[in-house]
This record gives sequence, C-alpha cells and structure tokens, in this order.
Amino acid sequence: MLAVVGVIIRKIKDKIYADVNKHFDLKLNDKIVLKTEHGIEVGMVFEKLKSIHNNENSTSKVLRKITESDEKIIENNEIKNIKVKKVIIKKIEEHKLNMKLTSVQYTFDRSKLFIYYTSEIRVDFRKFIKDLGSILKTRIQMVQIGVRDESKIVGGIGPCGRIVCCHNFLKDFNSITIDIAKDQNLLLNTAKLTGLCGRLLCCIFYESDTYKNIKKKLPTLGNIVLTPNGKAKLIAIDCIRERVTVDFGDNKPFEIFKIDQITSINKK
Repeated sequence: MLAVVGVIIRKIKDKIYADVNKHFDLKLNDKIVLKTEHGIEVGMVFEKLKSIHNNENSTSKVLRKITESDEKIIENNEIKNIKVKKVIIKKIEEHKLNMKLTSVQYTFDRSKLFIYYTSEIRVDFRKFIKDLGSILKTRIQMVQIGVRDESKIVGGIGPCGRIVCCHNFLKDFNSITIDIAKDQNLLLNTAKLTGLCGRLLCCIFYESDTYKNIKKKLPTLGNIVLTPNGKAKLIAIDCIRERVTVDFGDNKPFEIFKIDQITSINKK
C-alpha cells in the first residue's frame, strides 16, 4: 500500500495523487513542492491522506511544503510566464496558426513549459514548436483545452457579480443540461443561463439534487390533491421552500400549503 494525498497542479487544476514521502502532517490547502513525470512542480492538497495499491499508479512524490525561498521562485516564474507569453503570441502570428492562446506556465524548475490554447480545428505545431524550442531552450507541451477550462484559467466576473466558480473553487465540471434548468422552473433565457464560457452556468447544478429529491415526494403539476381545505388542483411547486400553490376553482384565490400538508388523489 502507498500513502498518498490528492493534489491540484497547474493552472488547469489537474488532479493527481502523490506519495506523501514521510510528510504525513499535510493538511487540506497546504501548498507543496512535488516531483511529477513533468519535472518539479507546485501544487495544493485537496484530498487528505489515504492509502492506495502501488499499482494504482503514482509516479508523483511530495518533496516538501512550500518555503519562503520557494515562494520567491514561484513569483519569478510568474514574471517569466508573462515575458514568454509575449514571445509565443508573436510566433503564433508568424506561423499563422489558427488558435487562441489562453495561458502559459513553467514548471517550478522551468524544465518544461505548458502552453494552453483553444482551437476549433486540429493545429499542426511541428514547425512552431521547433522554432519556439530553439528560442526558449526548454521542453514544450501544447495543451488544447475547451471553453470551460479557458474560463477556469482566465477567470472573470459572472452574471451574479462574483468571481466565476470554476476559477474560484470548483475542481470538477458537472454535466449540465437544459433539463436541469427546466426541473428548477428557470426562465429558459439563453443570455441568463450561460456563463462567460458560453455554456450553461455551473451553479444550475448546485440545487439539482434538492429539486429531484423533493419532486419524488410530490404529484406532478395538474394533479388533483387533497389539502386541509379540500380538493384542489396543483398549479405550482416551490421546491426550495417546500411549498405548493393550489387552485380550488370557482374563482377562489390560490392558496399555498407546505408539501407535507397535501396528498395526491388522481390526475385531472
């Protein structure tokens, strides 16, 4: 068995497991220096210590918690990233590549440079990498990402006025469909339901399980239900407040009851 911690690395927030290597005191959100297949990198602990079988993989190993001298190296690498990005943009233009550069990132030891980009087509990078490699004198890895990953790296302000969730705290993307929005009775307005990436908002998923679980207990809209005041037609469901609105007919005003106050009788 191997003692490991879950670690988030690079701007793309890849998740890996790393051998703790005697660092059994690691806690969530600790910043660490570790050795990976790509060189020496920095990461953050997102999953506590656990044991896995040796054959489940991890070539990565924790070297130490980040020190003050490591922080200075990280700051210098960020400056280097900015300078290198300008060179890469120039080379993209020279080679007339059909791609959009999102971000660049050196590993901690600068033995490798990751170049993140988006493109709607497959791009031939052979001449580009050869040209760039002769200038930068380091290994280069091109990483094509989707628009959601682009938002995760770049960040921005969402329609709610806060930093987008993917950049702030989300570690994984959930599969989000328009049916989830329908289940929550959201107004199907594309402009209001899509994020900076042009995809459905990640936050639509947050309350999805709540709606599903509550709706399992309820009759569907249009059913006739028994309320404390008699029979009525179910016309609206408020899953978050766990309330329903019913219509008694005969021009009577609508009434609201708690979910546990009604019982399904039959469909109209």
